[in-house]
This record gives sequence, structure tokens and C-alpha cells, in this order.
Amino acid sequence: MRVLMTRAYPDRVVTEAQTHFDVEIREESTPLKVGQMRGALALYDGIMPTLGDHFSAKVFDDAENPRCKVLANFGVGFNHIDAVAARAAGVTVTNTPGAVTDATADIALTLMLMTTRRAGEGERLVRSGEWTGWHPSQMLGLHMSGKTVGIVGMGRIGQAIGRRCHFGFGMQVIYHNRSAKELAFPATRAESLKSLAQTADVIVIAVPGGSDTHHLIGKSTFGAMKPGAFLVNVARGDVVDEAALIKALESGDIAGAGLDVYEHEPKVPDALRAMENVTLLPHLGTAALEVREIMGLMAVENLRAALAGEIPPNMVN
Repeated sequence: MRVLMTRAYPDRVVTEAQTHFDVEIREESTPLKVGQMRGALALYDGIMPTLGDHFSAKVFDDAENPRCKVLANFGVGFNHIDAVAARAAGVTVTNTPGAVTDATADIALTLMLMTTRRAGEGERLVRSGEWTGWHPSQMLGLHMSGKTVGIVGMGRIGQAIGRRCHFGFGMQVIYHNRSAKELAFPATRAESLKSLAQTADVIVIAVPGGSDTHHLIGKSTFGAMKPGAFLVNVARGDVVDEAALIKALESGDIAGAGLDVYEHEPKVPDALRAMENVTLLPHLGTAALEVREIMGLMAVENLRAALAGEIPPNMVN
């Protein structure tokens, strides 16, 4: 069986894949182009794509009777793959849930602290050589402990964020979700996104990407937020209307933002890069070797099972 890895994944992942398949590794770190995706569907039995490899309906429409039988996505989010079109073409789609939960929650807390306590701004001040020393009113931020966090999306990652906020920082947790959840910590479900926005000191976005959540957070949400509140996004970039976010920051409607993802990633608007009250990370949510290894091994097992005629452990279509 021939398998394409669309990126250079960790060595442990490659070694495991090579015990099962004839593996070709694409060395470029850029996303596959449309022609490359069409060619891969024709040439390989399985593909391990990742974020940025946009297997759209158009790609599948142009790939008649593809040789490829499984797209084993490296990552939990798979909104870059049209799973319905894949299924119609006879291609199974899988992902890697669970592996990313704690690492992504950790980055959410990192962004919360960096943004509310102005840590990025402070580090830039020290590096510039312009810091003149401690004084009582220097760079005063928000004391996060005991405040209210509003979590949009209470799935695995949302719950991991909520646990950290409640048990680690004594925060009041409110959340907006399609349905109520039985949780291992105290939390109140907000009936609407607006009511959550009106109450929270920090809003954290943890919903899946896709058409249902595109621009879920926009002008109306920012208008409902308290002027001293912050927004953190560790979900998908296009969940937030980036233009509306910039306007809210420029007008002072909200106090700041912490972002690990962007609407047109890797492009980041100049306006965001120029703002001192915005923390910007380069999509570090799962950027730890052991986490990436676990993700990759899950993807390899999905490939192995699918190509052996078994039901993959993490099938999404």
C-alpha cells in the first residue's frame, strides 16, 4: 500500500508508518495545491493530510474513481476537508480527537495570562532596552484570578479550559453550547452568546471550525462585551470575523485579544501586528513533540485500519 505524508511528520510517526506502508514524504511545509491533491488521490492508497490541505468538493469532483481510500487527517479539526464529497467519492476521512485536548487548553491559558497581564507587551519593552525599572503604576493589567471566563464550545477542549480556570484560578465559569453539559466543575450555561459576552471578563473560543461556526464571533458579540474584557481564540481563525475584531480593538470596545489562529492563516493583518494589546502566537496549540507524536500515531492507526478493511478508530464520515 502506498501512502503519502503531506508534511515531514515526527520521526517516530514516520517509522511507524513505514512498518505498514510504502511511504512517500513530502518535504515542503506549504499546503498541497489543487493539482497535487488530485494527483495524490490517483496515485496513493492513503493520504495523511493536515491543516491547509484543502480537499474541497471540487478536488473530489475532478478525481474520478480515486485510488485513495482514506484521508487520515493529522489533527482534530477537519473543516479543510469536504467530508461529504469525500464519502461520495468512496474516500473515508478520519481525525485525531483527544490527543490535542490538554495541549490546546494549555495554550488557551497561556494566551489568557499573556493578554490580561500584558506579558507580550512587557517582554517587548524589556527587549527594546527602554524599560526604566519597576514602579507602582507600571503596565497594570487585569488580575485574572477570581474573574469570570466565558467559554464558547464546551467539548473536550472547552472542558479542559474550564477545569484549569476553575481549579487553577478560582474563576467563575460560564459557557455557551448547543446543549447543557454534565461537568466535573461548577459552570453555568449561558442561554445566548450575547448573555455570555455581557458577563465574561475573558471569552475563550473553543468550537469546531466549519460553515456552522464561520464568523460566529463578530460585531454583535464585540458590541455586547464589557470594555475591559478580552477575547482568546484557540479554535479556527474564521470563527472570528477578523475585520470586526480589529474595529472593536481600535475603538476600545474590548480591552485586548489573544490569538493562536487567524482567518487567512498564515497571513496576519498589519493592524493586529501593530497593536500592543494583542498577543499573537503562530498556531502553537499542539506544538509539543509528544503531542504531535500521539497525533501522528493515531493517524497511522487510522490509515492501517482503513486500508486493512477495518473500521478506523476515528472515522468522521
